[in-house]
Amino acid sequence: MPLMNGRTVAAPMLATSDDHLCASRLLSAVQPADREHIRPHLMPRLLRRGQILFEAGEDVETTYFPCRGTMASLLVISSDGREVEAASIGHEGAVGGIVSAGHKPAYARAVVQIGGPAFSIETARLEETKGRSPAFHDLFSRYADALLAQMMQSVACNALHSVEARCSRWLLSTQDRVAVSPIPLTQEALAEMLGVQRTTVTAVIKTLQSRGLIRYGRGRVEILNRRGLEDTACECYESIENHFDLLLPAVNGCPR
Repeated sequence: MPLMNGRTVAAPMLATSDDHLCASRLLSAVQPADREHIRPHLMPRLLRRGQILFEAGEDVETTYFPCRGTMASLLVISSDGREVEAASIGHEGAVGGIVSAGHKPAYARAVVQIGGPAFSIETARLEETKGRSPAFHDLFSRYADALLAQMMQSVACNALHSVEARCSRWLLSTQDRVAVSPIPLTQEALAEMLGVQRTTVTAVIKTLQSRGLIRYGRGRVEILNRRGLEDTACECYESIENHFDLLLPAVNGCPR
């Protein structure tokens, strides 16, 4: 399939019918009449792992709605090139398009962690939709709050909690965002997201496996005991999910 501007690949298997749009929980949270404002401008995409959607400092000209099975991360890049994840975004959200009209430089790099289907739209078109549809404006205002909460909680989590607790939280959040099992995830990718050495992640994975909480093999993680993994995770997971439920109950209420 041909690359589009070197970044996105056309995905003809998707369409902009209501059934396909429901693969994005964020898009499915508004009434069909409101979705009609945005439907003509949505483009089906197939995103690949490692694909950079935009770099820090670039204008966010395109907004992406990951669908079920797809997840992207917002990464803060240090001066020596190290990456730290600030937020992860799956079919519950959008990558870009959070700020309002005007100059839209990105603060973080957006990169695809788990490749799969998505919809894209020109950010300018999305801003027009927000102006015409109070429902879309309210939806994105609430989602912006939820995304900010995730970023703030991540700061506290990275500073206060063990790698094992953070890893458990990340696996739970990833399963929520992609809604597939097993999760296509390498130990290298997990180490990058947690900002630790791969050897550290290997030790944590072995510990979680020995407790019967997960199974890892061939770049895939299967959660075997979700309740047990929730007990191992720090309180950050529950805090973020509870806040999301308060802000966007219609999004969390969609089928996963």
